[in-house]
Amino acid sequence: MKIFRKIIDGCVGFMQKYLPEPFIFAIILTFVAVLVAMPVCHQSIVEVVTNWGGGVWNLLGFSMQMALVLVTGATLAAAPLIKKGISKLASMPKTPAGAIALVTGISAMACWLNWGFGLIVGAIFAKEIAKKLKNVDYRLLIASAYSGFVVWHAGISGSIPLKMASDVNELVKDTNGVITSVIPIGNTILDWHNIIMVVIVTLALVVINSLMHPKTGIVAIDPALLQEDTVETHENASQKTPAMKLENSRLLSALLALLGLSFLIISLFFKHKAFDLGSVILLFLFLGIVLHKTPIAYVRAFAKSVGGAAGILLQFPFYAGIMGIITGVGESGICLGTVVSEAFVNISTSTTYPIYTFLCAAILNMFVPSGGGHWAIQAPIMFAAGEALNVDHGLTGMAIAWGDAWTNLIQPFWALPALAIAKLNAKDIMGFCLIDLVVSGIIIISGLLIWAI
Repeated sequence: MKIFRKIIDGCVGFMQKYLPEPFIFAIILTFVAVLVAMPVCHQSIVEVVTNWGGGVWNLLGFSMQMALVLVTGATLAAAPLIKKGISKLASMPKTPAGAIALVTGISAMACWLNWGFGLIVGAIFAKEIAKKLKNVDYRLLIASAYSGFVVWHAGISGSIPLKMASDVNELVKDTNGVITSVIPIGNTILDWHNIIMVVIVTLALVVINSLMHPKTGIVAIDPALLQEDTVETHENASQKTPAMKLENSRLLSALLALLGLSFLIISLFFKHKAFDLGSVILLFLFLGIVLHKTPIAYVRAFAKSVGGAAGILLQFPFYAGIMGIITGVGESGICLGTVVSEAFVNISTSTTYPIYTFLCAAILNMFVPSGGGHWAIQAPIMFAAGEALNVDHGLTGMAIAWGDAWTNLIQPFWALPALAIAKLNAKDIMGFCLIDLVVSGIIIISGLLIWAI
């Protein structure tokens, strides 16, 4: 245990010392992509800069979605009824190790069901536990909440396996005609190999995160991190103008919530639309409106939560720019993402191919932390190579999906919502996540190898 403790302390200390603020990390990745793309893809500086600038605004819609899922989720959690429920659940664990285990398990299950929901719920739940339980390492608690995110792309909101199970015409186009029929989720998400991998990874994280909690020398929690801003309602004003009556109208909130939730129910249960990120936002939004009771109460609670989205709004355009470099081509016709993918293909056999596909996706994810981005880069190459090596398309798709999710453990991009809620910096949690990266990586690679055999 002493050796294990030294490894943990070493990883935590390393990240604290060398991992910069997430925005600085994004800047460094940008210049790394620039410097690699020029010689590898034979692109001029003008071509690289053009590709970067052409991609900067490609994540605007997604940036807005991520900002809204954070703000509406935090606002919902601030509703009195939800706060009371979370507070009650947060009273369940009686020991720090038990708290770490519970947060990890709940986060992983929630992320498997829906990644946007899991990111927010896990962080909020962890923060509430920290308010109640003494002597718990707050950094590890938030890291545990974030660690469950590693299973998201193997879950029922995974973008790549869902893409493979959707429009066959799009599938043919995206894979250059390699895949000519949809791949059902029974061959990807619900394949027994994948389900066992999810279960083992989750259980391993529960155990390893619990073991990482120190018995002594716990870093004290800054009370300011746990402090919540109060929201003024002004409902008891002695004289109310017509405008104030509208602002404090419970009926208005109820009717609006009924409208929004009715639309959501019709879309999901009658139109059979997918429960995607937009659905999560709508659910958070309209539940928050009705649970805050009045429009003005919701507006004020929403305003208190907006500041947490600053990191998302600042950094996402830069990652979109990096995606532009990775996917862009110049006169040479060479794409950096294609070069990386083909390098792994060239050293693969039918048995090792899923592992190399996983590692390729993991590397690309550091620069293109987006399932959609991975699909655009790897689908035309990996499925063709997989078919030539007689590798099942479902396995190829899930190898890409697992690789995309795996290095999120050390990529601050997806941690931004959780960090905003926790009021922590990436370097506060990434040391613990580095341990989780190694443990989960061993399990995932073993699982893909068994699947391939």
